[in-house]
Amino acid sequence: MLEKLPAVFKSCRPNIVDPTGLVLPAPESRAYVGGADDFLEVGNEFLGYFKSICNLKPDESLLDVGCGIGRMAIPLTTYMGGTARYEGFDIVKSGIDWCTENITPEHPNFQFHHSNILNKAYNPGGRLPAAQYRFPFEDGSFDFVFLTSVFTHMLPVDMEHYFREIARVLKKGGRCLITFFLLNPESLKLIESGKSTQAFTYGFGLYKAVQKNNPEAAIAYEEAYIHECHKKNSLNIQAVHYGSWCGRGEYLSYQDIIIAQKLG
Repeated sequence: MLEKLPAVFKSCRPNIVDPTGLVLPAPESRAYVGGADDFLEVGNEFLGYFKSICNLKPDESLLDVGCGIGRMAIPLTTYMGGTARYEGFDIVKSGIDWCTENITPEHPNFQFHHSNILNKAYNPGGRLPAAQYRFPFEDGSFDFVFLTSVFTHMLPVDMEHYFREIARVLKKGGRCLITFFLLNPESLKLIESGKSTQAFTYGFGLYKAVQKNNPEAAIAYEEAYIHECHKKNSLNIQAVHYGSWCGRGEYLSYQDIIIAQKLG
């Protein structure tokens, strides 16, 4: 569920030092990337997926698209070695500022970039449409690219452009992990029966949205369309792991997860 984004993060509030020794943003600052209480839990959950089902190695190069305020980066600092390369970008400047001030000094191979992209839900004052944004990295730069809860807030024209950019910056044989709300016969039936945590009520062709006038708040895409987006960009789907969001009894995570590899 989309959280209300604070107009200005209260940077004067102290950071939290977790018992593991990791420095976390104050709860009010991290709320916009999901539940503040499970910030580290979700990051650790996905670090486990990166290692177990994406075969991420400690010396690889990785790109975090929509890195927020470091929910994935913070746990990754405990796994990625000094020769690894982490790059992250996000449209919320305050989150990037926090990461740059609190992660990069201790881990200089972790770099964060602000992208002033227009998004009605998260960055209404953004200057550049997402469909015109070129990732600020060279072709074939990364072994692994991941997006967690990014395409659940993007319209088709923007998402299709990001797919092209993901394929461009991935090395041949590189992998990507992307989370979605996927519409298929099972999830549609569960939504209709009222079991879904997301009320995707409004139909817009290839996708459904929770809010009619602000669809980017939460978007679910037809699964066949998402498979086609991968195929058009030479991203060969290796696995689909369905999530609990629609009320499934068997699932891996909350959102649906697709793992793909760039064809040589």
